[in-house]
Amino acid sequence: MSSGRRRAPRRRTERHGRGKLVAAGLAVVGVVVVAVAVWPDGGGGPAGSKVPSADRSQAVSAASPSPTRNYPLSKAPSTVPAVREHIAAHGPGWRPAPGGRVVVDRDALADEGRLLAGELKLTYAGRTGARAGDVELGLDKGTSGPESYTLTVRNGRVTVTGPAEAGVFYGTRTLKQEVHGGGTAPEGVVRDRPAKPVRGFMLDIARKYFTAGWIEDRVRELGDLKYNQLGLHFSDDQGFRIESDTHPEIVSQQHLTKDEVRRIVALAASRHITVVPEIDSPGHLGAVIAAHPDLQLRNASGVPVRGAVDISKPAAAKIVDDLLDEYAGLFPGTDWHLGGDEYQALTVANPAASFPQLATAARNRYGAGAGVADLTTGWLNDRAKLIHGHGRTARAWNDGFFRSSTVPADASLRVGYWTGKEIGARQPVEYLSAGRKVVNYNDEYLYYVLGEPQTFVYPTGQRIYEQWTPLVLRGTTPVPARYDSQILGGSFAVWCDLSNSQTQDQVAAGIRMPLRALTQKLWDPGTPSLPWPRFKALADRLG
Repeated sequence: MSSGRRRAPRRRTERHGRGKLVAAGLAVVGVVVVAVAVWPDGGGGPAGSKVPSADRSQAVSAASPSPTRNYPLSKAPSTVPAVREHIAAHGPGWRPAPGGRVVVDRDALADEGRLLAGELKLTYAGRTGARAGDVELGLDKGTSGPESYTLTVRNGRVTVTGPAEAGVFYGTRTLKQEVHGGGTAPEGVVRDRPAKPVRGFMLDIARKYFTAGWIEDRVRELGDLKYNQLGLHFSDDQGFRIESDTHPEIVSQQHLTKDEVRRIVALAASRHITVVPEIDSPGHLGAVIAAHPDLQLRNASGVPVRGAVDISKPAAAKIVDDLLDEYAGLFPGTDWHLGGDEYQALTVANPAASFPQLATAARNRYGAGAGVADLTTGWLNDRAKLIHGHGRTARAWNDGFFRSSTVPADASLRVGYWTGKEIGARQPVEYLSAGRKVVNYNDEYLYYVLGEPQTFVYPTGQRIYEQWTPLVLRGTTPVPARYDSQILGGSFAVWCDLSNSQTQDQVAAGIRMPLRALTQKLWDPGTPSLPWPRFKALADRLG
């Protein structure tokens, strides 16, 4: 998608001072209630917990001094995003110490275990019993979804469990932040889960070349912030940035090799991030047209249309399908972005008169009353069918769905809603009321367009943190809350319109706080408990 078009369980937690918890009983201030059970030995832990006497003696030697009611009630950890529930307890907490290990209860968690051990300078001991000072990772049945987890600090050790590897990984990210800079993971139990299943970052590598190493650094950053999607927009008018075997003639001189992409995809997978590729069509194909000028759309006067292929020509569909088939083998994730925006044939007053070949092709395929919008919708449907054949879920920009089309867009297509500034713009509710699922890319808050062309300004973390929610799909006005479940989440997007306006390091610095603000708003549906200055200070401290 071009930026030319871019004109456009109830809570039982003390969270960052929202309520004060005291002593070993019940204290209520404001809206927070926490139950604390005092163990027979004076330690704090969930009621009914039992710890074998041998383990308890090991814990006493590992945590000095041992947990007693002399310890104040623990406070919820300070993390980005904030944990959603913390059950406080009395005890010293936990921090990495010499001799400490990371152990797992099954081999499926080996990657998470090795990563955490390296980060905390502990020994990875694999599948073996936990002892005092250790971190144990395990899988359980869970009830809150595959990305949920429980993190327990008790008796001189840490346990992180979840129903799937992803949740356990997020628990390790929380632990990593808790002990950052010599800190201590607080005694007690964290129960955490995301509000939204799509937490994304999209990067335009078509108009600006980003090195593989830089992208890998962003993957690590995104993983620590609990994002789970990385979008790569790698084909546009200015460049085609990934090596191709089927059509090497279209690839830009500066590009990522397939081996580099495989390493990015593998690194992302190790952080439970899905890479979502995008080859935008039938517009934004200038790099393809440069090598195949015969495919360029021309109007009735023979004037070429920038970036647009002539969708009445079977050869145009074939080259795009060749590429989709080829890259389906490179990107194994579940999602695929088809673009579909800003096809210039539909921006003129009379598309049929300006592009008679498209009008003829529409009538030949869909009947006498069909128009150019029908043919364009058919193009998008054909690409969606191909991608579905690879077992992928397809997404398209909201301005790739046309009100004037009598041909319905594929019912399974998800909407990437970015703007309401396009010709014939429709309100987000039109897509939601039709039952479509939507990913929020609101260009008012979530578009970082290099050089700030047209009316764009660089988004700030503060504005996202204080004003935006997933319901704010267009402009600054939220859609009705009844549509919340159809809004899958959101994605921050970097578009490189004026590619030389910033270096890749300047981009990394510019998007740093917006990414941290966005993950907070996608992870927890409530109003953040920290005011912006304190949130920013926390994010700066955590690095």
